[in-house]
Amino acid sequence: MADDPTARSARGLYGISVTSELSGIAPQTLRLYERRGLLAPSRTDGGTRRYSDEDLQRLQRITELVDQGVNLAGVARILDLETKNDQLQSDYTQLELRNAQRKVSRKPAAGRSLGGKRGRKGSS
Repeated sequence: MADDPTARSARGLYGISVTSELSGIAPQTLRLYERRGLLAPSRTDGGTRRYSDEDLQRLQRITELVDQGVNLAGVARILDLETKNDQLQSDYTQLELRNAQRKVSRKPAAGRSLGGKRGRKGSS
């Protein structure tokens, strides 16, 4: 099975100590973020937290917001709105693509009906 980069970035790879080292965030703070719903690392069968590359990116965003003075409730709200905004943007892009495909599929049908009328111009 090929290693899909998207799946790989979502897969939990790092334990809490490695994640702490990579992010510069103390393990206690990582646990707090999880309790507050800001982060949801995957778990092994034994219950060990496993953080993914996506989790590390989210931690970077959390850190940016906290550094700007946003409290954790505000961080949660901002992250939720950013996620919803990303989903709406994706939905909009899909709708635009479908709309463009419909326009393209309608054009040949309209051209064929006009072509049939042109051939009868001289007959009476």
